[in-house]
Amino acid sequence: MAQNGDNEAQSPEASEPTESRPVGGTEFSWCKAVPLGTGVTVLGLLLSKRPEIPVLQNALHNLQNSHPILRSKIHLDPSTNTFHFLTPASPNVQVQHFDLASTATIVQAHSNGDHDPFHTLLEDQMNHDTWHDYAPRDLDVLYASVFTLPHDRFAVFLRLHTAACDRAAAVALLLDLLRLFSGDGTGDGTGDIGEEKVSSAMEDLIPEGKMHKPFWARGLDVLGYSLNAFRFSNLNFVDAASLRRSRIVRLQLNEEETKNLLAGCKARGIKLCGALAAAGMMASWTSKGLPNYQREKYAVVTLVDCRSLLDPVLPSNYAGFYHSAILNTHDVGEETLWELAKKSYTSFVNAMNYNKHFTDMSDLNYLMCKAIENPGLTPSSSLRTALISVFEDPVVVDSGEMHGEIGVEDFVGCASAHGVGPSIAVFDTIRNGMLDCACIYPSPLHSREQIQGLIDHMKRILVEGCSSENQQIEP
Repeated sequence: MAQNGDNEAQSPEASEPTESRPVGGTEFSWCKAVPLGTGVTVLGLLLSKRPEIPVLQNALHNLQNSHPILRSKIHLDPSTNTFHFLTPASPNVQVQHFDLASTATIVQAHSNGDHDPFHTLLEDQMNHDTWHDYAPRDLDVLYASVFTLPHDRFAVFLRLHTAACDRAAAVALLLDLLRLFSGDGTGDGTGDIGEEKVSSAMEDLIPEGKMHKPFWARGLDVLGYSLNAFRFSNLNFVDAASLRRSRIVRLQLNEEETKNLLAGCKARGIKLCGALAAAGMMASWTSKGLPNYQREKYAVVTLVDCRSLLDPVLPSNYAGFYHSAILNTHDVGEETLWELAKKSYTSFVNAMNYNKHFTDMSDLNYLMCKAIENPGLTPSSSLRTALISVFEDPVVVDSGEMHGEIGVEDFVGCASAHGVGPSIAVFDTIRNGMLDCACIYPSPLHSREQIQGLIDHMKRILVEGCSSENQQIEP
């Protein structure tokens, strides 16, 4: 049974919200996207030691005090179709605890051929319909659950609305939580986490002039993005009619493979995102068995953490959504990994140099909302906007201390993507020197066997591309 509160129930308001602000343009897009299945951020921890629920709840309340947007509620005004963040004075998250029998019931109900209950629970959290309807009540942006697994293992999950917490904020939240959790949850021995004001929308912090685009140019770009979308190739769809859920497949390299891959990227002056995008495009092209001369045009979305580019500059752990997207397209045929990786990364850098992460922000948000409202504008009403999405920089974590203090055996940070979005959303982490990518895909639009085969092929491309005979650097 569930104990220690119900994290789907709204806490009684101790007082009226102390702060309120309307959501920004990018946040509005996420408020529209989450009910359809894209933008539920999940942090999952697999523990070998029993977590103390009061300590965990104290730690979460401490974080909500430090990052006010995490204790906010999303309010929809139906008369104007506008959203607001309402921020009460006190933290409100309640940890929901599931015993062994309740956890087993959930795992059995949602298992998808993956015998790992941690993955099954992670998928269940991504697909939880917390924000399927913002009316008639305001909804929290943060929920927490603890599940009891066999063999004295435990799974802790935080589920967050992406409008209030992007990947960078989620990772910082996780690390702060682990530091607090290793103590008594009140911050002893963790250092000063600091306290923010309620965060401003990203659009309000873009340096003056960086977002400017003439009206006629904006119209042409929107038209260009729209027309080009009809020319994109997609990963073959298996079932475009059935209701969808987000599923996960992991792409993992060992320490030596990761070292070689990062060395190959560094030697060519590119980032890991270029290699991951290239491997995804190559694996997709190969999966179709096309003749050598036939090329396909694939779209790649690269997500950029803009905190260091804003005015004022925000710290890396500042809670909220501060990522922007760069959309590039590439004609793919028989290129090698490094040829395509270099081309992909160079296109991304050129777009950044032209400030397209700022100037095209409203265009892409507009098109995202139009796709949500009119799925028929996308191939097979699939809502696919790209083949693959990657982050400019990976998350780098050393989890050695976490394992010893609180028994961290595994952790994953990702977000749902079965509404509007790519066929594969890659959330890459380098943990203890080893690459670990959570690859999220919409099912049954794509089958587990299809995506597992694609991810296995991506891994072969990355490993073989970094072998000694393929490491020659082109002039």
